[in-house]
Amino acid sequence: DIKSRFAEDIRKEVRQEVLLEGIRQGRQEGRQEGRQEGLLEGEAKGEAKLLLRMLPRRFGALPKEITARIHRADQNTIEIWADRVLDAKSLDDVFSG
Repeated sequence: DIKSRFAEDIRKEVRQEVLLEGIRQGRQEGRQEGRQEGLLEGEAKGEAKLLLRMLPRRFGALPKEITARIHRADQNTIEIWADRVLDAKSLDDVFSG
């Protein structure tokens, strides 16, 4: 009958709208997460770059192992090392602990 077909059409339309809204929200969340991840990665690279500039000025040429270690480190570790640079007497003081 016409009422049931109309009701079914409405249900299908509502389901489709809900699905499309879910897709839109998912895309928006994905973009936001991507931007946030990019910002964090950029911060970590910037901090690593700064550390790679500070250390040679304080201690002379860096061994390749130290440079590689800095490039592999996460942002939190780099921040710890950067905090130690001012008081450190040697590279070992920066990277030990």
